[in-house]
Amino acid sequence: MNQEAPIIVGLDIGTTKIAAIAGRKNEYGKLEILGFGKAPSFGVQHGMVLNIDQTIKAIRQALENCYASNPNLEINEVYVGIAGHHIKSLQTRGDIVRSDTDAEISQKDIDQLINDQYKTVIPASDQIIDVIPQQYIVDSLQNITYPIGMSGVKVGANFHIITGDKNAIRNINRSVEKSGLKIHDLVLQPLASAAAVMCDMDFEAGVAIVDIGGGTTDLAVFYEGILKHTAVIPYGGENITNDIKNGLGVLKTQAEQMKVQFGYALADEAKSNAYITIPGLRGQSPKEISVKNLAHIIQARMSEIMDFVVYHLKQIGMDNKMLNGGIILTGGGSQLKHLIQLTEYTTGVSARIGYPNEHLASGHIDELTRPMYATCVGLILKGYNDYENDRRALEENYVKINTSYVAKEQAAKTVNLPEESWEDDEPTVEQIQERKARERNASLKTFLDRMKTKIIDMFTEEEDAKL
Repeated sequence: MNQEAPIIVGLDIGTTKIAAIAGRKNEYGKLEILGFGKAPSFGVQHGMVLNIDQTIKAIRQALENCYASNPNLEINEVYVGIAGHHIKSLQTRGDIVRSDTDAEISQKDIDQLINDQYKTVIPASDQIIDVIPQQYIVDSLQNITYPIGMSGVKVGANFHIITGDKNAIRNINRSVEKSGLKIHDLVLQPLASAAAVMCDMDFEAGVAIVDIGGGTTDLAVFYEGILKHTAVIPYGGENITNDIKNGLGVLKTQAEQMKVQFGYALADEAKSNAYITIPGLRGQSPKEISVKNLAHIIQARMSEIMDFVVYHLKQIGMDNKMLNGGIILTGGGSQLKHLIQLTEYTTGVSARIGYPNEHLASGHIDELTRPMYATCVGLILKGYNDYENDRRALEENYVKINTSYVAKEQAAKTVNLPEESWEDDEPTVEQIQERKARERNASLKTFLDRMKTKIIDMFTEEEDAKL
């Protein structure tokens, strides 16, 4: 294991569960899972924290279970997933004109371009969660994916901006902070899930990630390596459970158990002569539930969710010909039997289940490969992406400073100036003027010394002639 790599923790605050996973990349770039804990969630509905006290208790319970799996862990900062029907997105365009056109485009220019987008005007009740560059433009060149190192006067980009309700975000922050943790970053859940279940070929081919959680279904669409669209559909596994509870007249716990054990997303696949026996309440006679009826209830709600997916795909012009990678189903709700067939029938696009084992090293427990942990694993990957980008920027900055210092040191020796005058990386105007004055004085002194030598030599020659 690479001991120099940091330990990063992903915290998934969901409607039905709260999960905490700690991981570190090994020397092969794979995630070694160092700790795992989960707890039932009671204070969250449709991805939004509605009861802070209950959410705090659930977060602490998940952390305790994570510590129990590895007592040597020390967790202070976490990456947190965010979802909910309050999440919105918009497209913007930004440009900057560079002052130093001779220098290459650097990460500093890109950071300035991104930071300017946080000034975008949005409703007062909302807050910008993330700014994601899509395509860059350098002068007249378009569709550039990596502009660093290029030359140009004007640098621009198209951006996908994700926003959320300020109060909803504040409730998440309070819940995490009162649990004794610090939030390093908030990440949209479908983007985290996408990082966990997708590979480079998926990004290029064009895919739609459909993350079916407990309270919401999150959608992220990628095409030619670019995030094209995000959306939050306000229905999830919890709605299916409530439909079963109300439609069949059973308890919520019984409805959840039936959904998991006997649920079918396609009613045609369920046996018409199969029945589930439910114990009666307080001495009442047992109740028999038709597996076919159960499947009809599940299919109705899942079909509605997939209709929303189709609607969003049509909104951005992504028909089935453009999604060569198809639809990737993940999240706890993706485990329903025959959901792939229902998805393909409803959308006309090929579908598969996305498991978060694409980036995991061997040796982890089997439970972590279930789709319901895709968001948590993706949060760790997001943390490592930030860490590697920061380290790369520091290394580039160090090389620039070191190169600049060596060049200045050599120039100082050329004019016989003291090296101390080159200590500052960015000299002020006064320092530059002072340096030029020193250079002029040094040149003048050299000239006068030469003249003095010539005059002395001339008088010496005259004296020699008289003798």
